[in-house]
Formats: sequence, structure tokens, C-alpha cells
Amino acid sequence: MNSEFKIESPLVTVAWLQEHLLHPNLVILNATIPKVTGNIKDMKKNQIPSTRFFDLKNKFSDVSAPFPTTFPSENQFENEAQNLGICKNSIIVVYDEKGIYSSPRVWWLFKAFGFQNIAVLNGGFPAWEKAGFQTETKHTYKGDKGDFEASLKPHYMKFFNDVKKESQDHNHLIIDARSEGRFNSIEMEPREGLRSGNIPNSINIPFETLINEVGLLKSKTQLQQLFQSITNSNQAITFSCGSGITACVLALGADIAGYRNLSVYDGSWTEWGSLTH
Repeated sequence: MNSEFKIESPLVTVAWLQEHLLHPNLVILNATIPKVTGNIKDMKKNQIPSTRFFDLKNKFSDVSAPFPTTFPSENQFENEAQNLGICKNSIIVVYDEKGIYSSPRVWWLFKAFGFQNIAVLNGGFPAWEKAGFQTETKHTYKGDKGDFEASLKPHYMKFFNDVKKESQDHNHLIIDARSEGRFNSIEMEPREGLRSGNIPNSINIPFETLINEVGLLKSKTQLQQLFQSITNSNQAITFSCGSGITACVLALGADIAGYRNLSVYDGSWTEWGSLTH
């Protein structure tokens, strides 16, 4: 396999990863974050061989921002990616320990910074373990810096004022990935002090709807059926959730289903619910 190897799909299987594990340009990233109600202690001790930890919360977010996992600057993203040894010719596979939860956020961030040669590992670490493939004890990346260059593509991320306009534009669809209970204000928000509710004119597809009973993303046909039941492929769609993480699961599903006019609302309900009444 040559070094110019391109990943053809935004999703790869554990069998595919096992087969290409020794490719010199392969970079495997673990993007696990504790859920809002979870704990860092819940994280696994082992990892897929040669994995590097992608610290979404601290290294790849603007930590000075008032809301969690806020979109980083081009400069910050480039520096931190270089620190992980990521290069212009890297082939990136990203996974998380919950299956498919935070890994699509990393896939989306790289696309937003102009890098396309990246895929999400379908089923994540649970699928890798279930297949019986080799693991190793976690360790910190100590290798060389990479030559990664970030080039911001602004349309991937939307911010408060963008979404305010979109919420009044019936040609634009806003889809919320939170649970039905949270969307309909039946369940409390997990963040203390955050009001319940939803963005005006948004609809709800809980992100778990896209995941099958064994923890894999549903097939392309199933995803197409899901999205075709609510929108046509030309409509502009913005995905939202609690803090911009699981919105990216919907973006991944829609991308696989052939939709292209997609963006993610970075602040999502945490920001919207805080700034509006």
C-alpha cells in the first residue's frame, strides 16, 4: 500500500483497521471524553496498539470560552495536531471507548480544518475488543512533531448568530441529537442550572437512533431512509446537541447517506439555553 493511501469512506471497520495497522502513515486517535454525568475513572486502561490520545476537552477546545468543547482556533488546532505527530500525509482513524460518541467530533474538526483523510472506527474500542484484536497499555505519545497544516473551512461550524438566523428560516433545517426527553423538556438537562427546551423550528433525532443494537452505525441504506423521511438532500442542515459532540454523530450519518450541505452548531443547547430565555 502506497504512502498516498486515501481513506474512501468516513467510516472504517475494526477488520479494516487491523489489516492496515502497520501502515507507516497511519495515526490512530482515541477521542474518549467522560460523559457529562460520567467520570474520568470510567476510562479504559488499554488501547488499540500505537494509539495517541486526542484530548478533546483540554487541548482541542478553546478552554477560555464560557461553554464546553468550544471550537479551537486554527493556530491551536494546528499546534496540538503537530504535537501528536500528525502530518499532512497522515491517514487518521479515530475511535472512542463508548462505541460511537465523541469520535465523530474529531472527524468533523479535522474536516473543518481542511483535512479529509480521516475516518471514524465503526463501533470504536468495544468493537475492537469484541473482535479479539490485540490491545496494549495506554501510554503518552512521545514521538516527533508532525507537519500538519490547518486550513479553516468556515461552513462546517455554526455559531449563535448563524443559528439564530437559521431558526427563523424555513428553508434551513436544524436537527437536535439530544434525547427525546431533553428535547421535549421532560428530562432535566445534565448541566446544572441549564434550562430545558429546544431551538425554535428544530426537530429531534436522538443520536442513538443512528446506532444499531450491537453498537455500530447503521447501514448506508438505513441512514438514507432515516434522513430521506425528514428532508431532501439539497436542504441545508445544522446539527445541534448538548455541547456540539453528539451532533457530529448525526453529521457523520448524514454524510454517509450522501448529504453535503451540513454544519454543526458548536455551542449547541448549552449555549442557546444560556443565552436565550
